[in-house]
Amino acid sequence: LERFHARQLRVSPHVLGHSKAHVGRVVAELVRAAKAQGLQPGPLALSLRGDFVRIGSAYEQHKVRSPDCFDILVPLRLPPHLEPQPRCVDVLGPCGAFVCGLRARDGWTRRCRPFAEGFCVELQGRSHLSSGLVLRWFQGHLQRCLGAVRYRLQERCRVSLSACPGQPPTLHILPCSDYVCCHISMAVRLIPAIALGDALYLTALPPEGPHGSLAPEALWGLNASRHEQRLLGWLKEQAPASSCHLKCLQILKGLRDLRRQGLEEPFCSQWGRVLSSYVLKTALFSLLLQGPLEAWDERFLVERLEDLVLYLRDCLRKQVLMDFFLGNTGIPEAVALPRFLKEAAPVNLLSVFDGPTLDLVAFQLISTWIQAPHIIRMYSSPRYLRPVPTP
Repeated sequence: LERFHARQLRVSPHVLGHSKAHVGRVVAELVRAAKAQGLQPGPLALSLRGDFVRIGSAYEQHKVRSPDCFDILVPLRLPPHLEPQPRCVDVLGPCGAFVCGLRARDGWTRRCRPFAEGFCVELQGRSHLSSGLVLRWFQGHLQRCLGAVRYRLQERCRVSLSACPGQPPTLHILPCSDYVCCHISMAVRLIPAIALGDALYLTALPPEGPHGSLAPEALWGLNASRHEQRLLGWLKEQAPASSCHLKCLQILKGLRDLRRQGLEEPFCSQWGRVLSSYVLKTALFSLLLQGPLEAWDERFLVERLEDLVLYLRDCLRKQVLMDFFLGNTGIPEAVALPRFLKEAAPVNLLSVFDGPTLDLVAFQLISTWIQAPHIIRMYSSPRYLRPVPTP
């Protein structure tokens, strides 16, 4: 396991630091250009707030393999006098995620009619901000602003933007000459977000909603990535300097990806969705706070990794893994959470999957752990180490 982590999973801090700095500079240029362009149409339109939020494994120190993919939240500025009121939608939303609709105060439709006609849809008889329409505007707006960025950055890198329907646009960065060591091309997913305050954001739901086109059009998902980063920072301070909790998460993600190479559809896709990085991270958070953090010292790596696998197996068998932040009263007081999260209804991340699927994933998870040395040897050839394409 140590050799597997060192040779195939560990990301060079030097290269990752160069990549993150380069991504930050390019995204800052694009956001600045898009914000300036967005101020021209008038007050009753969307625009960019002018900042961006780095999220995901690359910024949480548990990224595996190559530092070539990044996630960035891009907060949007709504028109004046339009204050969205999030409300939970239990019946229409997909299970396994916190979803809500965004509606403004009564009477705003008349004052902001151009905005309502361009960015809102009807939901249960009320006008709500449409995540689908906002995403389409965001994609087109960035594409129009890309020319200025491409011209200013032409000596450093080549940039392009690609977008799939219903998905956030991806900024592709190809460094020129020796500007970034190792010449790593980078893909940056730019995610439009509505700020709720207290470092909470709402983002568009994935297009595969179980209730047809209504879910991605009228509903939004909650993003608490900044609070996940704060919790990881607190754990780093409290745990031993040689703590292995992030290495456990990296190895488990690596074993998950290797095992997927030998699975056939449709179970291959189900395996990846059930054992998503968010589910693995949630299980790690829950397990970390159950015992003394001193037990996560580096010399106990195998024991703690086995504990994490067994904990996940039990959650899959019980079909219950609660979201760590929503309605959780057991989070340490040192990790201050906003009232919105504390009072939110708890969400079971596994409720969207049926029992037989979860049982099969639990069986394969234990089998993967028992056969880990064999799986590492079998699927570690260059043929299998190609990155899995992002859906």
